[in-house]
Amino acid sequence: MISVICVYNNKAILDSYLLKGINGQTASYELILLDNTSGIFKSAAGALNQGGSSAKGDYLMFVHQDVLLSSKDWLGTVASRLDRLPKLGIAGVAGARGPGRCVVTNLMQGDPPVSAGHVQIDRPEAVQTLDESLVLIPREVFRKLKFDEVICDDWHLYAVEYCLSARKLGYNVYVIPDGAYHHSPGTSLSWKYYRILGKLLNKHRDVYPVIFTTCGNWKTSYPKIVYVLIWLRYTIKARYARVI
Repeated sequence: MISVICVYNNKAILDSYLLKGINGQTASYELILLDNTSGIFKSAAGALNQGGSSAKGDYLMFVHQDVLLSSKDWLGTVASRLDRLPKLGIAGVAGARGPGRCVVTNLMQGDPPVSAGHVQIDRPEAVQTLDESLVLIPREVFRKLKFDEVICDDWHLYAVEYCLSARKLGYNVYVIPDGAYHHSPGTSLSWKYYRILGKLLNKHRDVYPVIFTTCGNWKTSYPKIVYVLIWLRYTIKARYARVI
């Protein structure tokens, strides 16, 4: 069984996408919804760790409110597929596997829908990191490794960080070929994204010379000042936009 865990801030979007795809699934599931319409959760990692701690499914699916599953047997098919993946640490529907901006996914996104990646697959493929829109973690793995609430103290890169930490523990990271639709056109690389990115690169520079993500590839050898300058750029740009 899969536990479906979502932190949401818009009930109408939740109903139109995630719940629309979840209702009527042929396989049994557990649904855990975390209401953040009042902003009580300050980070995705904190919210999802809370939801995951009470989940009872064999696999925990952490998913955005605006993701629509592609079929009524999606959960059952995916659960069976995950059972067969060796040393599974975390799986998702979109990920980055190596040099060049090589995004592996069958995910469609945006309005009108377009492919979210460069390489489509018909079988699971090992990657370095995953996109945050939908990820699945075996409950036994999640008991050992939670989302990092110190590094990921906002709403970005929590799945990327989890993938890197899981790989350090000897687990594998996979993109699965099961399609879905993500209404959002993609991640906005705000100064908050770069602030967390700088901390993430510093944490993992001992193992990874380059971190590959669906939003870009990042060298861990860059000094922190590079990311400080990027933060300043976005901060100044945001303040200027408010003034005009």
